Amino acid sequence: MNKIIRARARMRSVDEITGSRRLRRMRKADWSRRLVRETRLAVEDLVWPVFVTEGEGREDPVAAMPGVFRYSVDRLVREAERAAALGIPAIATFPNVELERRDERGSAILDPDNIINRATRAIKEAVPEIGIITDVALDPFTSHGHDGILKDGIILNDETVAHIAEAAVLQAEAGADVIAPSDMMDGRVGAIRDALDSAGFQHVAIMSYATKFASAFYGPYREAIGTGGLLKGDKKTYYIDPANTDEALRETDQDLAEGADMVMVKPGLPYLDIIRRIKDTFAVPTFAYQVSGEYAMIRAAARNGWIDGESAMIESLTAFKRAGCDGVLTYFALEAAELLRKS
Repeated sequence: MNKIIRARARMRSVDEITGSRRLRRMRKADWSRRLVRETRLAVEDLVWPVFVTEGEGREDPVAAMPGVFRYSVDRLVREAERAAALGIPAIATFPNVELERRDERGSAILDPDNIINRATRAIKEAVPEIGIITDVALDPFTSHGHDGILKDGIILNDETVAHIAEAAVLQAEAGADVIAPSDMMDGRVGAIRDALDSAGFQHVAIMSYATKFASAFYGPYREAIGTGGLLKGDKKTYYIDPANTDEALRETDQDLAEGADMVMVKPGLPYLDIIRRIKDTFAVPTFAYQVSGEYAMIRAAARNGWIDGESAMIESLTAFKRAGCDGVLTYFALEAAELLRKS
């Protein structure tokens, strides 16, 4: 007992330990927490990725992504109107192409009237104020599920680049505001910039998937675009090794030198360190894609009652902003926008 008394006598008070600094003072009330908040998430930070499919009046649920649908063009126009009304600045479109329209070379991407270009024209006519970001990767259009032209088990870089540069011009002609190449082929940003400029589309921006990693988090997306059962092998010969950070910076530097206006990190939460390094190094508009696997994990855990889904959603999106993102592509965009408008 005497030892306990002596020990207590030697204990310093909290004031002696911290001096006059008590960091909890500014956490004591909601108003003070809001007053000193360092990172702010707003509706303007959100880009909504959407899936478009053939037909009319269709809203096909994606089983692995509860709450996400593949929309026919007419329904997607209605959803774009909803997004614009919420203040979401842009949507990013991804096609689910019918199997009979896919081939080894992804030829349908060069059809001026393919599903992506028809969706762009329809949305721009109905909702001209919303930005449209289109992807020129071949994977939704190929019969093998790869992002490039496949020959004898090898992805042909230069042939693929020529293919997607031509497709980028068609997407710009349809009304796309931003071309977002996600294929990770060498030289594709420069080729797309040259093709757009030569065709008179100097005003069309490029958002490069500058650091797209060979990730395990893409599975639900592949279901959404119908490539999950098609993919032969993997994409490790052209996506970045998840273990590498310096390589991610080299890729970003290369794309900026070729003319990218914005860069993206994909996936998102597992790569916050990459986001921070890119933003600190290049100080350019930087985005993250909160991919399908990230979305599905949060949604599934919330549906099982393991986490508070709304809180986890907002916390994850805030993490992107804290890491340095100027914006986030997220399937939560509509839901998050509605919450942010109420707060």
